[in-house]
Amino acid sequence: MALDTIALRTRAREIFDHAVAAADPALALRKELAARPLPVPSDGGRCILIAIGKAAPAMLTEALHHVRGPRVALAVTHHENTANLDGATVLRAGHPVPDAAGLAAGQRVMDLLRTAHENDRVIALISGGGSALLPAPLAGISLEDKAALNRLLLGAGLDITQMNLVRQQVSQLKGGGLLRLAAPAPVTAYILSDVIGDDLRAVASGPTVAPIGTREDARTIAIQAGIWARLPGAIRARLEDGVAPVPAPPLPKNILIGSNRMSLEAALKDASRSFDAHIVSDALVGDVASAAERIMHSPVTDGPCALLFGGETTVRLTGTGRGGRNQELALRIALRAQEMPKRPWLFLSGGTDGRDGPTSAAGGFADAGTTARIRAAGLDPHALLANNDSYKALSAAGDLLETGATGTNVADIQMLLLA
Repeated sequence: MALDTIALRTRAREIFDHAVAAADPALALRKELAARPLPVPSDGGRCILIAIGKAAPAMLTEALHHVRGPRVALAVTHHENTANLDGATVLRAGHPVPDAAGLAAGQRVMDLLRTAHENDRVIALISGGGSALLPAPLAGISLEDKAALNRLLLGAGLDITQMNLVRQQVSQLKGGGLLRLAAPAPVTAYILSDVIGDDLRAVASGPTVAPIGTREDARTIAIQAGIWARLPGAIRARLEDGVAPVPAPPLPKNILIGSNRMSLEAALKDASRSFDAHIVSDALVGDVASAAERIMHSPVTDGPCALLFGGETTVRLTGTGRGGRNQELALRIALRAQEMPKRPWLFLSGGTDGRDGPTSAAGGFADAGTTARIRAAGLDPHALLANNDSYKALSAAGDLLETGATGTNVADIQMLLLA
């Protein structure tokens, strides 16, 4: 690796870290509550705090500093988040595929919500990851059914809105279910969005928002994605059921406190210290192959420049390897190195939550030497890509982006830096 490339890698990591820091859930919530304090329960009421998602412990920690009077607090986050909170119960569950711990956590949340009275105030603290972390299947649908559904959705190349539309149709908590269970207590939700465009119905499958669509819409998505015949029978039966949909949930107060765009702006500010920096797209979505094409055809300027992207791509699984959308995107860029300008360059693609797919990496890097390093390890980068084995490829090249769990989640950040 040339010295300039090493310097570019260092700057890329610094810029990425700035983007993640801008999505700090505690700071975002603190800023919001300084302007508009938490709602206060009526006489004899409690404050019921329920935090769901990868940022749940951090959001709940901050919220507890602002609560006065009787309260009960519960957080549900992923197994890798080891934070514990005084004065609150922290439950951990599986992600991205639901597990038995998540099923138990979902039941705890529903049991707590059913104790709410009109004088209570329910505070929902919602961040990405909640869809998988809190399975609460409808009667007749098992945890195994929900896990199989998640695996099929994750491998079908669907975007997060399409996936969560389907998930909502088979859950007691998603698509406004939290609101219905909390009634008659009013609900205020503070939301850290990992959804591009910030459709709050899709963040954690919208526990405090009306559903994205209908059972018919979900059935259409599954058919068009080619997974209908492989869905568990109980889920197919539910989506074919002609029973009228559940009533609309009570009206909540939903407040957005952080998003991918906010983190992208922070990345731009830091990148501008060293480069002619531009946000090329805040909606880099769709298949990773198409995303790689967009990146490769983005115009560059003479001199040091930084092209920034935010979004959440998708991968259609056809192989048996390990990886994630960010690692696969980095590998695809590496395989097109010959199309890059003849000057030092560095590409980074990373998940702001610190985890990309079922791996320990947040994403990956690519530079002009990535594929040579993979081949030097005795591996074929094209074959690894065909097998969806981007983790193995980038690991061999020394190009994994590893941050550990960040405690936040606002989708993905990509950047192409040129010296």
